[in-house]
Amino acid sequence: MAARKPLYYSVFGALLMCIALLVSHPVLGWERLRSDAPERYEVVRGDTLWGISARYLRSPWQWPELWQANPQIRNPHLIYPGDVLVLGRCQGAPCLTLERGQSVVKLTPQMRTVPEREAIAPLPMDVVRAFLREHRVLEEGESLRELAYVVGGENRRLISGAGDTLYVRGELPARARLGIYRQSDPYLANDGTPLGIEMINIGEARQLSSEGDIARVEVLSAYQEVRNNDILMALEDREQEEIFQPRAPLNSLSGHIIAVPGGVRFIGRLQVVAVDLGTQDGLQPGHVLRVDQQGELVNDPRTDELIQLPATEAGQVMVFKPYNRVSYALVMQASNVLTVGDVARTPVR
Repeated sequence: MAARKPLYYSVFGALLMCIALLVSHPVLGWERLRSDAPERYEVVRGDTLWGISARYLRSPWQWPELWQANPQIRNPHLIYPGDVLVLGRCQGAPCLTLERGQSVVKLTPQMRTVPEREAIAPLPMDVVRAFLREHRVLEEGESLRELAYVVGGENRRLISGAGDTLYVRGELPARARLGIYRQSDPYLANDGTPLGIEMINIGEARQLSSEGDIARVEVLSAYQEVRNNDILMALEDREQEEIFQPRAPLNSLSGHIIAVPGGVRFIGRLQVVAVDLGTQDGLQPGHVLRVDQQGELVNDPRTDELIQLPATEAGQVMVFKPYNRVSYALVMQASNVLTVGDVARTPVR
């Protein structure tokens, strides 16, 4: 009969098995937490999900790994001013739980309207909304020649504004409000492949009447003067998803910053860039991409050969408007000045 092993051998074996399980199922480690991460944080108006994530994590896009499900909350993904985030441990790993803040309302004999609380946004939505009002992409496969365009104004005007009447040739979409756009620069991949065309929003209009392929439209608003050959299209749906959290794409992606709408040469935080990746690559709103800059070319002091130093991480961008083959993203962090041509890829987990 074999001798029984002491109890501490069994405990040690069980401990080794637990360690093996933890290694095979990685969780967010304490080393990824900022050293100055607060134990409790009360959400205030003006916060963004990215900003709160950056208080706790070295890489804010890892937020979903830190967030603990709160089943007692109707929608645990929405966070409101007054809520308190509590940093604790969940099965040995760092996690955040939510204490729902309650607004205190002082009652008086008069009837008062209590404003509905607005959840914090994932990123500065005022920047995003202003950009989406002015920019969109005409995707590859959508022909400019098939879209309705301005052929003239009343009284032979070459330039029109709000309140003026225009004549438009082509088929107009059946919408109460139409967008007036002007063609800008084409978006091209590094190898020259066309990805789409940047369209600048000039204003909005509505159709008054039509005869044959000519329609009369009224300019309702104009951010710039409306000119002949400007395009009329259905306005894009500008509603953003209520829930989109900073997170890494599920697949390994590698593309480039191909343009900066507005013609800016050097790119900093909270500026919008276009990248040559889109929904066909799996990009969704909220996906975070790491921006790498190519290393310098230097001469080897011994061989005198020209060598290139490794690429270095220079920033992070968050996608907020993906199209099929190109996406708009907001620069969330930039340790260096970013430039067109920098590599945008899935961040290292």
